[in-house]
Amino acid sequence: AWPAQGSSLLRTTCGTPNYVAPEVLSHKGYNGALADTWSCGVILYVLLAGYLPFDEVDLTTLYGKVESAEYSFPAWFSGGAKSLIRRILDPNPETRIRIEEIRNDEWFQKNYEPVKEIENEEVNLDDVNAAFDDPEDDTEDAFEDEAGPLTLNAFDLIILSQGLNLAALFDRRQDYDKLQNRFLSRNPAKVILSSMEVVAQPMGFKTHIRNYKMRVEGLNTDKTSHLSVMVEVFEVAPSIFMVELQRAAGDTSEYNTFVNNYRSKLDDIIWKFPTEKGKSRIPRLWKSHS
Repeated sequence: AWPAQGSSLLRTTCGTPNYVAPEVLSHKGYNGALADTWSCGVILYVLLAGYLPFDEVDLTTLYGKVESAEYSFPAWFSGGAKSLIRRILDPNPETRIRIEEIRNDEWFQKNYEPVKEIENEEVNLDDVNAAFDDPEDDTEDAFEDEAGPLTLNAFDLIILSQGLNLAALFDRRQDYDKLQNRFLSRNPAKVILSSMEVVAQPMGFKTHIRNYKMRVEGLNTDKTSHLSVMVEVFEVAPSIFMVELQRAAGDTSEYNTFVNNYRSKLDDIIWKFPTEKGKSRIPRLWKSHS
């Protein structure tokens, strides 16, 4: 977005509609930092709830709910989380909470560990292998970390938000495949990975589980190239887990084919969301490829 000439306010309307702040929709100019703070609040809601706070089938209704901040909380949201999200999703940018205030919020401070920003980090398949390959793997418990899976901290995103195009994190066009490769489950983390392992092996893939991560690898359907997929379980709320699949190696189309086939066999562990008036509240975010 670019500021209008002679003004510090931005004028360009951009971003995924579900994540855009009300003032961006008004076409009267907006403060980029405050608009990004709103987007952070939407992202936090999605991470905790598993679906969007504002999600309608037509843009007119969607924009109306965004502009009036009309949304509701799932039953499992804590009081602290609700309070902070209300202050972030304030339709008035002048009274909306600032980043520094978020950092000092009591709910945010609980179990918070600052993110260490690493520049120019190169990630390759050797790093993936190193995370799993260990001489003692055969004797160690695959779930040696009894503390449980990593708890997802949405504010890791907020701390790095300055200058970051937050809408792109969940942009349906740029990151569509990423979003289709996530799902929520209410099964225990160990049960999730064990079930996914049982499904993957008859499909001809080898699995390696360690500390709530699983590597699934084997040949593609034509048996001409290697496919490697990383699976990780995150806790997003008490007894609610997000499972994320990422391609580590192999052809993208083969990976998408694998994920579609794989997910179709995981109905027993995928949490089916409640519907409202006959339609899912999150069809685009969590529904697998058709």
